Amino acid sequence: MSFPAAEMRHNDKIMCILEERERKDKKNLCRAINDFQQRFQKPETRREFDLSDPLSLKKDIPARQSDNDIRNTVSGMQKFMGEDLNFYERKKFQEEQNREWSFQQQRERRNARAVQKCAENLYTETMLQFDETARHLQKLESATKKAVCAAVKEFNKNQAMESAARKKQEKKQEEEDNLAEISSLLHGSLLSENPQQAASSFGPHHVILDRWKGMTQEQLEQIRLVQKQQVQEKLRLQEEEYQRDMDWDRRRIQGARANLLLERQQLRQQRDLRRALDSSNLSLAREQCLQKKYMNEVSRSQPTEDYFKQFNSRGR
Repeated sequence: MSFPAAEMRHNDKIMCILEERERKDKKNLCRAINDFQQRFQKPETRREFDLSDPLSLKKDIPARQSDNDIRNTVSGMQKFMGEDLNFYERKKFQEEQNREWSFQQQRERRNARAVQKCAENLYTETMLQFDETARHLQKLESATKKAVCAAVKEFNKNQAMESAARKKQEKKQEEEDNLAEISSLLHGSLLSENPQQAASSFGPHHVILDRWKGMTQEQLEQIRLVQKQQVQEKLRLQEEEYQRDMDWDRRRIQGARANLLLERQQLRQQRDLRRALDSSNLSLAREQCLQKKYMNEVSRSQPTEDYFKQFNSRGR
């Protein structure tokens, strides 16, 4: 499987997770709005509910029961300015209520700042962990390169020592072969002549010149056979030397190719690591943006809820 396909699959997985999280956030927001409407926006709490209340006749009471009667409107002329008996208590209650709302808003702001600070600290710790991981991987990569360089150097040193020893052995073998060849030629029938053809009665070092007719055909064939064998042996030695040189050249090429493949593999691993780090950073950035967006939406929706509460209290 190629790396772009794996990256696309990883990005699709991240997008699915983000969409699922956004869907859950919308669902929770709708649920909170419904709960708020059911708790604080009931039909009977509306200001104009008395116009459409089906039980209005059953609930009908005298024109004025107390100063807190919600039916004492201006047109009813049941209560005038200065006739409010609970003015001080109502004013004190409103002040307490405003102070409680102010405290509540301050607590919510402190909680929001604490959540944001916690998220920022988490993001900072995550980035520090990523940096530490990158440094650790860089150290491992450097150690691996040093080990590879040391192994290559040791291998080259061993190859050079083996090559020097092989050349020395070949030179020694060549000298021994040359000495053997010279000795064979000196003691052969070609140079020494066969004393049996011109044997003399005066000793083995004397020959009868008028009887010596040269070497026989068997002697010549023997000399040719020995020369042919020497030529074949020399060709065989040359072929073995050529094969050894080819073998060493092939080994050196394979070693260089293995080093090149190792370097390529390290480059691919480093590129994959960088891609994984970039993808993780992108995911964290998206999560941070979504969290900030959610916090902003919560902070914008909270004043609306406070406004509904204040409006309902004034309606009562």
